[in-house]
Amino acid sequence: MLQALQLCCQRGHRRILEQVELALEPGEVLVVLGTNGAGKSTLLATLTGELAPGAGQVLLDQRLLASWSAQERARRMAVLPQSSALAFAFEVQEVVAMGRMPHASGQRRDAEILREAMAAADVSHLATRSYLSLSGGERQRVHLARVLAQVWDSAEQGCLLLDEPTASLDLAHQHLTLQQAREMASRGLAVLVVLHDLNLAARYADRLLLLHEGRVCAQGSPWEVLQVERLEQVFKVPVRVQPHPLHDCPLVLS
Repeated sequence: MLQALQLCCQRGHRRILEQVELALEPGEVLVVLGTNGAGKSTLLATLTGELAPGAGQVLLDQRLLASWSAQERARRMAVLPQSSALAFAFEVQEVVAMGRMPHASGQRRDAEILREAMAAADVSHLATRSYLSLSGGERQRVHLARVLAQVWDSAEQGCLLLDEPTASLDLAHQHLTLQQAREMASRGLAVLVVLHDLNLAARYADRLLLLHEGRVCAQGSPWEVLQVERLEQVFKVPVRVQPHPLHDCPLVLS
């Protein structure tokens, strides 16, 4: 379990997060929503140890996150940032293989995991291509495969954290990415996803956490969080919320 307790964070002199609490459980997909500047990426950076909290605690399995070594943390937690800079002409399969570096699984098992992770992210056909020759969306899927490979065999122990993983993807691959997030959760991982699209969040999340001006505005099921009055207050646009015609989730119309 990954927990934030009374979490407060700031960047420079600006306070970004105030008294944030959450518990990310094994087997669930928690989606974090909010406007630009609400603190979503700061929350993710603090949960992963990239940014130290100004106050409060981050716990991984009841231990302070800061007490875990970098190696231990890398074996349990994989993070896909908004953008991943890579300036070398590695083959795609070499980039994905970086996800196995924290582990000592053996060459045969690692090779199996790499094949499965690349297939899951739909990049198997790109395996021998230079990373630098790929489009932005293809690069995003390569990094998705890399983080999937990192926690592929960490069922009931691992955390997968994805920061706006659908931002540069076409419609089919947006759904593929979130389907993989759900698949990893079904295998016992704790999955947190930062999204902007309310309807993708409603369809794929077990729980939503809505941030507003650095505070938790609401937390619960999609039906509980995606309420008209609350969404209009946070996003400053008129909306309508109705049952989705195809799926058991709310549909938000603006």
